[in-house]
Amino acid sequence: MRSSGPYSDASWKYGRMALNIEDYALISDCHSGAMVGRNGSIDWLCLPRYDSASLFGALLGNEDHGRWLVRPADLDATCEREYIGDTFILKTTWTTETGVAEVIDFMPHGDGRADLVRLVRGVSGSVEMTQDLRIRFSYASTVPWVRQLQDEPVNGLIAVAGPDAIVVRGPHLRPSDHRHTSDFTVSDGDRVDIQMTWYPSHRPTPSATDVDKAFEQTEEWWNKWAKACSHEGPYYSDVIRSMLVLRALTHETTGGIVAAATTSLPESFGGNRNWDYRYVWLRDASLALEVLLSHGYENEAEQWRLWLLRAIAGDPNDVQIMYGLAGERYLPERVLPSLPGYRDSTPVRVGNAAVAQFQSDVIGEVMVALHAARVAGVEETQFSWPLQRALMAFLEQNWHRPDQGLWEMRGPAREFTHSRVMVWAAFDRAVRGITEFGLEGPLKRWEAMRDRVRRDIEDRGFSVSRNSYTQFFGSEQVDASLLVLPQVGYCEPDDPRMLGTVAAIEEDLLRDGLLMRYITHASVDGLPPGEHPFLACSYWLVEQYATSGRMDDAKKLMDRLAELPNDVGLLSEEYDVHSGHQAGNTPQAFSHLALVRAVDAIVAGSQSPTQSVAK
Repeated sequence: MRSSGPYSDASWKYGRMALNIEDYALISDCHSGAMVGRNGSIDWLCLPRYDSASLFGALLGNEDHGRWLVRPADLDATCEREYIGDTFILKTTWTTETGVAEVIDFMPHGDGRADLVRLVRGVSGSVEMTQDLRIRFSYASTVPWVRQLQDEPVNGLIAVAGPDAIVVRGPHLRPSDHRHTSDFTVSDGDRVDIQMTWYPSHRPTPSATDVDKAFEQTEEWWNKWAKACSHEGPYYSDVIRSMLVLRALTHETTGGIVAAATTSLPESFGGNRNWDYRYVWLRDASLALEVLLSHGYENEAEQWRLWLLRAIAGDPNDVQIMYGLAGERYLPERVLPSLPGYRDSTPVRVGNAAVAQFQSDVIGEVMVALHAARVAGVEETQFSWPLQRALMAFLEQNWHRPDQGLWEMRGPAREFTHSRVMVWAAFDRAVRGITEFGLEGPLKRWEAMRDRVRRDIEDRGFSVSRNSYTQFFGSEQVDASLLVLPQVGYCEPDDPRMLGTVAAIEEDLLRDGLLMRYITHASVDGLPPGEHPFLACSYWLVEQYATSGRMDDAKKLMDRLAELPNDVGLLSEEYDVHSGHQAGNTPQAFSHLALVRAVDAIVAGSQSPTQSVAK
C-alpha cells in the first residue's frame, strides 16, 4: 500500500484540475458514494444512487463543475488520512503552522436518507478553516436556485433545481458568483458539524441529522460487518478493505453490485477509453458473489441472487449483460457536453452501449455463481432453478454464436476462447445441479453439450505452434482472460496446455511486471490502441502461480501489487507503470475481488505440504 505520510496538495490547491485518481477516497452509505480528495474537496457525488446524476462533478472537470471543499485556509497545510477502523468513515488530519485539525467525512448508514456529514474538530492550537460549496445538479448542467434556511435556529441553505434539492446546515455560507463560502476557526476541543441532505424537491425539507447517533451507528455497522469476514493469513488489511469495497458497492435496498463508483475516468489519459461503470454487470456481480460466499457472507449472496432473479426474469432471449441497480434495462450510452472530462479526457459517457452486446460468457458466470451459492447452502426456490433451466435452453441454441467477449470488444464479434470456456462452465454447473443436488433437468443432453463444447475448444481454441490456448478461435494471440480456465475447473492449473498458455501470456502481455489484458489493436477491439496493465489480470496471474506450484513467483508478484492500492487501500481498474498513477474508474470491484482471490490462493498454497517453485 502507498505511504500514508504527510501530503502537500501544492499542485492542485486551487482545485482547477482534478487530483490524481489515487488521491481520492470513497465514503459510502451502501446506496451511493462520494469521492473525497486529499485537498479536502468532494469532487464526485451522485445522489441518491451511484447511477444518479452528479451534483458535484469536479472529478470530470474543475471546481466550477461542482465540488464541496472543507479544509484549512492555509494553502501550505499538509494532511494525513485514514479510515477509522474497518469503516468508510474517513478521517483527514490537517497540520498548519498554527495548529492541527481533523475533518471526519462519512455518509450515515441505515437512516433511509441521502446524508453526508463533514465533522471538523480542533486537535491543538487553532486552525482557520474554509468552506467552498459549488452545487451543480444534473452532471453540471444546472445551477440551482439557492435560498437561506428559514424557521430553524441553525444556519443553512436550500438549493433546488428541477427534481433535486439539498439542504446544507453548518457555518453561515455567503453567496459569491454561483458558489457559497464560509470561514471559521477551530481550537483545541472545538467541533463544527456540517451536514448535507439530498431530497426530492417536491417533498418537505428533511430535519437535521443527529450527528453523534449517526456516527456511532455507522461506525458500529461497518466494523460489525467486517468482523464477520472469515479470513486469516497474509495481506489481511488488503483483504478486509477489498471486502468492504465490495459491500460499499452493493446497493443495500436492491442487492445490485455496481462495477465502480465513477464514470469516464480514462483507461488511457487523454484518450477516449472512458466508460460508465455505475451499473450491475452480471459477470462482475457473479464473481463478487463467489468471493462474498467464500468469506462467510451468505446473506449478501441471497440478496444478490434475488436481485438477479428479478433482473433476468422474462424471456431468456432478452437477457442483458448489465442492468441498472434495480434491474433497469434501458441504459443507452450518451455523451455529456456539460463535463469536459478528467484532465480533458473525452468523451464523458453516461450509460453503456455494451448493454446491447451478446456476451455468451455471462451465462456461464451466473451459473457458476449460483452453483457456488448451492454449495454454500443457499437453497433453490420454485422460481430460481426453472429460471436457470431457461437460461440453459437459450444457451443450447446460441452457444456457438460469435460474441464480443469478456472485454466487451467494439470490434467484430468473434469466437473468443474465454467465452466458449464459460459456455462449458454453464453446462458443467447445470449438470452438477442435477448430479450433486438432485435437481431436475435433461442430464444426458447437457452432458453431451458440455463434451461437445470442450471438443470445440480443444480443436479450435488451442495453437499447437504456440503451445497455448488463444484469444479467439483461429488466432495466434493470447489474452489474460485465459487465466480463468483453471479457476472455473475447465483444466488443472498445472495442465501442460495451461502451463504453455501461461508462458505465452508472460511473453506477450507482461509490461514492467504487470499484466495487460491483451494486445490492443483496432482490428480486435475497434478502438485506438493504448491502455495500461489491468489490475485484475495481474491478480489472476498471482492465483495461477500459487495454484500451479510457483509460490515464490506468486508472493513476489503479490508483493509488487501490494504497493499499488492508495493510502486508504483502494484500487482503480488499471495502473500506469510509467507515471506511477492509477487509471480507470475507481474503486473497481473487479480489481478488489481479484485481489481477494489471489490472497486466498496464496493462503491455500502455503498450507499445501509440498510446493514446487520451478517454472
